[in-house]
Amino acid sequence: MTITAKVTAALCLLIALSSCANTIKGVGRDAANTVNATQNAGSRVAHAASR
Repeated sequence: MTITAKVTAALCLLIALSSCANTIKGVGRDAANTVNATQNAGSRVAHAASR
């Protein structure tokens, strides 16, 4: 394998890993938003039921 091929392979690996990190962060944010939305909906239902 030539130096150029090794450098190209390393750059491709770094790009792939950085995009995975962004995806994992996005999934974490989505999960947190889902939990918040579920809790808010539960609070609204409880509030409506207590009227």
